[in-house]
Amino acid sequence: MTDGRVRFGLVGCGRISGNHVDAIAANHERAVLAAVCDVVEERARAASGKAGGVPWFTDYGKMLAAGGFDAVAICTPSGMHPDHGIQAAEAGFHVLSEKPIGIALEPVDRLIRTCDRTGRHLFVVMQNRLNPTVKLLRQAVDKGRFGRICLAQVNVFWTRPQEYYDQAKWRGTWEFDGGAFLNQASHYVDLLHWLVGEVEDVQATTATLGRRIEAEDTGAAVVRFRSGAIATMNVTMLVYPKNLEGSITILGERGTARVGGIALNRVEHWDFDHYQDEDRTVAEAAYTPTSVYGHGHPGYYSNVIDVLQGQGRAHLDGRGGRKSLELILAIYRSAREGRRVALPLV
Repeated sequence: MTDGRVRFGLVGCGRISGNHVDAIAANHERAVLAAVCDVVEERARAASGKAGGVPWFTDYGKMLAAGGFDAVAICTPSGMHPDHGIQAAEAGFHVLSEKPIGIALEPVDRLIRTCDRTGRHLFVVMQNRLNPTVKLLRQAVDKGRFGRICLAQVNVFWTRPQEYYDQAKWRGTWEFDGGAFLNQASHYVDLLHWLVGEVEDVQATTATLGRRIEAEDTGAAVVRFRSGAIATMNVTMLVYPKNLEGSITILGERGTARVGGIALNRVEHWDFDHYQDEDRTVAEAAYTPTSVYGHGHPGYYSNVIDVLQGQGRAHLDGRGGRKSLELILAIYRSAREGRRVALPLV
């Protein structure tokens, strides 16, 4: 941090990387993008141009060897996140991994241990926790306004046409991506766990009904929490003709709330037994998303910068990111084996 700003390298210049470039730019007084890397030269050059002509690479090892940054943002296919993170930490850099942190627990655990051993921070991007609508929901949970939570529901009714999967060979594969739960709905799995609590067990079913991919495009799960609460998750990428809904509903003994819209961008129901000051901000929390990613990346980077400058605590670290992955893998195991699966996984 030669000028007081945190310097980031970025590997993987595909679909999500633009949000990272924009988020770093939004924090330009405290952060700068110093290098980009992608195995496809055209993408690396384009990301470099968007970032003002920073150095670009097609070899990740060469970018790490060149250095000039403090942390690496990993935006490669999900199955590559742990290995890319391990390489960064071993080279002395902090690690910021896009969701999910990985697609299997063993490599993720190696990443966590490596960051522990090298003294590097490990961040996992779950920017939807910072949506104004979701922050209201979390505040209500923290204040105990729901009382005992009885039931929760998550719906992710989106569309990903076959053309989306055909754009990259890794999409929809078990080796690098996973399906609708692990890729598109992973934010919602994280939020369900974050809002309702630790999971006891899960029963699920999945299917590949409309897309030519290895993993699932549709699924449903019933989640039971240690508190006794029950939740249902309904996920599909087959909505016609466009994204329909991304929502979370929480029903408690003293409150009911639903955050919905296309991607958690609107408070659709808010009813508690007693009025509190934040209730007047419910209407103001709605926003119009430009994509299902929401507007949380700049705020997420602000928190990462705070941590690296010794001014805050991480919203979500590696162990937190592991929890949502473990729940998704339990969903997959349940669907595969046709039985209820308990957590933690063995």
